[in-house]
Amino acid sequence: MSKATFELYQDAREEWRWRLVHDNGNIIADSGEGYERQATAEQGIESVQANASSSKIDILE
Repeated sequence: MSKATFELYQDAREEWRWRLVHDNGNIIADSGEGYERQATAEQGIESVQANASSSKIDILE
């Protein structure tokens, strides 16, 4: 069961953004940029959902 939820919202500039919020209220990730269209922000969410589980971990030193 997922312990996080994607939130899709408009910021003060009326750009669409998303954030991934854990059940405890902590923001795990965010879009990092605003999108003019809601559909484009939704595509960003779908990309994270599709790619995150198979992503590798790079350890930077």
